[in-house]
Amino acid sequence: MAIFFLCLSRVIHSFSQNQVIPNPSDTIHQVQDTLSKLLLVQDTTLRIRNLSPFFTLHVDSMMSYSLEVNKNPNNYYWYLRNSPLGLRINKDNGLLTFKADKSYFLSGKLKYDYPYKVSVGVQNLHNPEERVDTTFTIQFFTTEIVPSRLKPSVNSVLFIDEGDTINFKIECEEGSFPVDNISFFSNFPIKNYKEVKKCDDEFVWSPPYDFVKENDSANLKLVILYFIGANKFFIRDTAIVKLYVRAAMNYPFMLQEYYRTVKEVHTYTLQLKYAFVELDKKVKNSKTTRTTFDMTSGSTALGGTVFSSLPSASAQTVGKILPSAGVALVPVKEAVSPQKTAEQNSASLVRSSIKRLEYQLHENSLTGEKDPNIGKKINKLRDEMQQIQIQLIDVPIDENNNMTEEQLNDYFNSNKVNKKYKLKH
Repeated sequence: MAIFFLCLSRVIHSFSQNQVIPNPSDTIHQVQDTLSKLLLVQDTTLRIRNLSPFFTLHVDSMMSYSLEVNKNPNNYYWYLRNSPLGLRINKDNGLLTFKADKSYFLSGKLKYDYPYKVSVGVQNLHNPEERVDTTFTIQFFTTEIVPSRLKPSVNSVLFIDEGDTINFKIECEEGSFPVDNISFFSNFPIKNYKEVKKCDDEFVWSPPYDFVKENDSANLKLVILYFIGANKFFIRDTAIVKLYVRAAMNYPFMLQEYYRTVKEVHTYTLQLKYAFVELDKKVKNSKTTRTTFDMTSGSTALGGTVFSSLPSASAQTVGKILPSAGVALVPVKEAVSPQKTAEQNSASLVRSSIKRLEYQLHENSLTGEKDPNIGKKINKLRDEMQQIQIQLIDVPIDENNNMTEEQLNDYFNSNKVNKKYKLKH
């Protein structure tokens, strides 16, 4: 600025000495030229004069590019940061060199069509504060395109049962351009599956139990899964998995049905046990009454024999009467307490039915984690219970019994009852 004012004062002084009125436009041009020369003299900021912001290289090509500064290059040194493999710079003269060897790309150390952002800097050897840091981008391309492929982690043909779960990964064999996204569709609409969107995502699906219909041949349904991968240029590759779904039994539902049937059989067995208790009590009461009559008749006959042997005439008369009285008790016994043949037979039938149901429960118990014969066992229990219900349709069953399950089992399994109804050979 001092030089600017000095020049301006000289112009004014010259104007005052010559006493010549100059042209205003000439004066303005003269001042502008002076200012331009002053600015050129004062350009002392360190700059890289020929930096290109973007480099593009073909595979197996070479690059040699010399960077320049606006000052004496002997006083500065160059450096790189975040540079890709193979890119170098001469620290003394700023010469950038690179050979894009194809082996770098085949080994995965470098990628096609990927912008590598590189930091480059130059610094004064004597003044660390004088430095320039900037960036440029380098990108590699090739005319030899290696397509990317999708590859499922399982075979292309799979078999699965209804209710089971299938899961596998969709892997990618990356070529020149990686797969950006994966879309999915199938020949049948399916639900509740885990979607695949990118490489190494897992596809998970569980066919419902009613997926295979009755009109499907051989109880099989073919589901074709299509996985379509695309790169940023919309070049696609498709992986196909054929999934054969086999009809299977809905085991959780059948298990509920089995336990419900077992509960019904158990409840009906308890009702039969209470009916047996009531029938057995009637038979027992009748037997006690008849036994009392028999004991009385026998005692009367015996008393008549005793009295007949006495010397007294009156005693002998009583001895003749008592046997007749004993004989007269027999029709009274039949009238007061007839034999409970029907109840006895009904009690025996109920007891055998209970034993039969208990045997069927034991015989048709489940085996293993998933019993394949669970359907047959359910039908067998239901058929047995239905046959017994038809057979005992005339036996009164009171559902409101006043005995607990433990009391019923103790009575039914008592030694006295077992001995009473045990079959005799």
